[in-house]
Amino acid sequence: MDERVQFIAEWLKGEESRAVLCRRFGISRKTGYQLATRYACEAEGAFRPRSRAPHQQALAMAERVEAALLQLRARYPRWGPRKLRAWLGDHQPAQRWPAPSTIGALLQRHGLTISRRRRPRVPVAPPPVAAEQPNDRWAADFKGAFWTGDGRRCDPLTLTDHASRFLLRCQLVAALSATWVRPIFEAAFREYGLPRAILTDNGPPFVTTGLHGLSRLAVWWLKLGIQPTRTEPGHPEQNGRHERMHETLAAETTRPPAATVRAQQRCLTKFRQMYNHERPHEALGQCPPARVYQPSPRAYPERLPEFEYAAGADVRRVRPNGALRWGTQEIYLSQALAGECIALEEILDDRWCVRFGPLTLGWLDTRAAAAPAGRARRTAVNLHLLPMCPV
Repeated sequence: MDERVQFIAEWLKGEESRAVLCRRFGISRKTGYQLATRYACEAEGAFRPRSRAPHQQALAMAERVEAALLQLRARYPRWGPRKLRAWLGDHQPAQRWPAPSTIGALLQRHGLTISRRRRPRVPVAPPPVAAEQPNDRWAADFKGAFWTGDGRRCDPLTLTDHASRFLLRCQLVAALSATWVRPIFEAAFREYGLPRAILTDNGPPFVTTGLHGLSRLAVWWLKLGIQPTRTEPGHPEQNGRHERMHETLAAETTRPPAATVRAQQRCLTKFRQMYNHERPHEALGQCPPARVYQPSPRAYPERLPEFEYAAGADVRRVRPNGALRWGTQEIYLSQALAGECIALEEILDDRWCVRFGPLTLGWLDTRAAAAPAGRARRTAVNLHLLPMCPV
């Protein structure tokens, strides 16, 4: 600043030529003439340093583009830069939209982002049934209990397709029982067809503490040709896609919860519509799940079919108390099998394999056991259990 003031003072005196004066101050004649011109126009303002940044950036974001991004962010406040860009590119393909990093910087300038700690990835066990196509495997679970503004408890049952992430059902139930859950599954089967398998956790009403954990829902699925599969106890990451959907569901619909149960169900229905048809999914190439999902070609039957067993098998019906009659004895199987037909196939002498459709329940050992002295010989019938597995 001082050198500029001194240069202009010497320039105004005119005692030296301007070329000599510029050389003495170590500047070019072009710079000297610029300083003199600025002083003539602005007086003392010519001595202040000026920014060399361009007045307009060639690649700056247009105001209408910025407004469209901020408006969509206000509509979906939990969408990130990639989802915002994918949605706008899908609905306005003629417009050239900024890169996700540029959109992220815009959101950060407006205070619309929250820094999060990066969490290490947890290794996920391979799923029990491969799901490469829609309807190969569905996943079912309860979101977890929460309470509405009027103090009513809510338990949303969610049902998704594993391959396409399509949210098939998101419905509040009055109780965690097959009585309330089965109609929801039946409605989904009628609308979308039957999957190959359904993955659940080990809680009710999907699993019981009885034989092989069979529940009435599992028995119903087996008769429909659906394989019930389960995650290992204490390992929700084996159903990670479904659990990740629950995180989004909780953020969108339960923080805060609605005032009433009916209003909460409207929020869940609205979320399901948005999740399936609006929200881009990164694992699907930023496409909504509705564009990937296709209904199953296996239609829901009007009449529940019975299993067909091999010729020569001894087919018997389980008693109403869940027991199998063998001679004068009753062998308890499971209350979930009450009224169902099972097959006994003799695999060795006095040994019978007990099957329920594709499921091996165990085997019967009917060999005569040695009786103590002075007592008549009797037949000991033992039921040995096997893990649930298709045969």
